[in-house]
Amino acid sequence: MIQHIVVWHFKDQTETGSKAQNLQQAVALLKSCAHLVDGTMTFDVALGADNAACTADLVLNSAFASQAALDAYQVHPDHEAVKAFMKQAVASRECMDYSV
Repeated sequence: MIQHIVVWHFKDQTETGSKAQNLQQAVALLKSCAHLVDGTMTFDVALGADNAACTADLVLNSAFASQAALDAYQVHPDHEAVKAFMKQAVASRECMDYSV
């Protein structure tokens, strides 16, 4: 099993809207990806706590049955659309994949 965790910090404002608007859109887009490929075991999307200065804005905590399943997710056209949206809305991104 491969654990795939991504955390994002969003820009305060972009051409597509405010930070709050972009976060709402990102959550909806990510949640729509939960069942794109066979082998997706868990797929949790959560916003960071408003009162925690050191917390990221958004997290994806997911697990895939194999590296092949994660690879299929990464190149799925619906996921590619999420990447395009995130690229313009995100200030920074961190990712960690590891075998469980």
